[in-house]
Amino acid sequence: MFSGLSAVTIEDVADDVDGLLVTARTRSDPVPWPMCGTPTARVHGYHRLTVADLPVDGRRVVVRLRVRRLLCPLLGCPRQTFREQIPGLLERHQRRTMRLTHQISQVARELCGRATARLTRTLAAPVSRSTALRLLRRLPVPRQTVPGVIGVYDFALRRRHRYATIVIDAESGRRVAVLPDREAATLETWLRERPGIEVVCRDGSAAYAEAIRRALPDAVQISDRWHLWRNLCDKVLLEVRAHTACWATINPPRPGGVREQTTRERWNKIHALLGQGVGLLDRARRLNLALNTVKRYARIPEPTTLRIAPIYRPTLVDPYREHLRARRAADPTVPLTHLLQEIREQGYRGSANLLIRYLNQGRADGDRPVTTARHATRLILTNPKHLRPKDTALLEKVTAACPEMTELATLVGRFAALLKPAAGNDRLLTEWITATRAAALPHLRGFAHGLELDRAAVNAGLTLPFHNGRTEGVNTHTKRIMRQMHGRAGFGLLRHRILLA
Repeated sequence: MFSGLSAVTIEDVADDVDGLLVTARTRSDPVPWPMCGTPTARVHGYHRLTVADLPVDGRRVVVRLRVRRLLCPLLGCPRQTFREQIPGLLERHQRRTMRLTHQISQVARELCGRATARLTRTLAAPVSRSTALRLLRRLPVPRQTVPGVIGVYDFALRRRHRYATIVIDAESGRRVAVLPDREAATLETWLRERPGIEVVCRDGSAAYAEAIRRALPDAVQISDRWHLWRNLCDKVLLEVRAHTACWATINPPRPGGVREQTTRERWNKIHALLGQGVGLLDRARRLNLALNTVKRYARIPEPTTLRIAPIYRPTLVDPYREHLRARRAADPTVPLTHLLQEIREQGYRGSANLLIRYLNQGRADGDRPVTTARHATRLILTNPKHLRPKDTALLEKVTAACPEMTELATLVGRFAALLKPAAGNDRLLTEWITATRAAALPHLRGFAHGLELDRAAVNAGLTLPFHNGRTEGVNTHTKRIMRQMHGRAGFGLLRHRILLA
């Protein structure tokens, strides 16, 4: 129970009101003099210390310890007396045992100040938030040996205002350094002091690329594959939106849709006034519409581009949709109670209100009118092996809507195959860029132009196995640390916690 107190002699253990009271003393063995190393056991006097130890059975443990003040056996010693220390049990000027201090320090390492104060009260070893922070700052940061392969990434101290840079070992995920900003000069200074770095993984930041080029001209820069794919996804979404008029007609519109009918009527009125030479502001006043609404309708050539597919969550009525559609087509006046009774006999377990809402939304009347641009983009970007059969059929309709959509899907599939590092991907990338430049896809051509500007790093990212994935994980953990401190801590404490993680 008290194995941590084996360096002293326990004289008594009493049951106190607040916990357990342990009375102990140091042993009578000679100890070396701190200045000359001469052993001595001559006692000049005694001191009483009250220290806290690890709780036992959820109760506080207080140790009242008697230590000796010893005399030096040598004449003429500049220091005649000293108080003996107990290595492994107590540190100088401390009122907690080393093992209790270590336990609280580890809690503070994970939770920081206020949360540590709340938890230690539950653990019967209460400390204040200020004490928890002092113990946290006393934890030594591990000696960092700079690896040959590093990952560099930025994170927000205050979004859109202040940023910092984190450097990790790209192979093990070990934190190496935290820089106070994301300026090229700061990273360049740090890299110049560490010439042994051979490979640097980064995102598409031009500032980082320039700093690495100036500080380590022989180092290999690797553009992260996840960021390449993310940039491609943004461009594909723009291309899909640009061709909405092509793929939006793959499904018939919902019959009798109030929103679609209102949209078309409003578009006809605005363009009729436009043909008469009426100005935008005057049109807004005549139709009692906002000026921005009139501008938006005046810019679009056809009202069909405003059709947006309703997004419904799956419900318990979905399995009986075909039965409801057939019954309502055969007898439009069939009572709702009859429909409810029929589908309950088939296994429906939902309420009548759910069925009413389902029918009022028109979900049993026909297919959904149009998919959204984001949904169509997701179908194009998803691995075909992971698509459901109905999604595969919809993807075929979307890509066949126009030659540009067909070519877009083909180019996306070819680029996705390059994201698995392999020798020869740099040559295949050249062919992909050539095909993209020949296609009538301006947004995708802009993406290809960006690849050419950073071609060496992109080639390395597609042929070498290194990446910034672990850096992204460290960045996520850093955000959790910042949320724990709620903006109360400065950069110094944040850096200390990141390096201790």
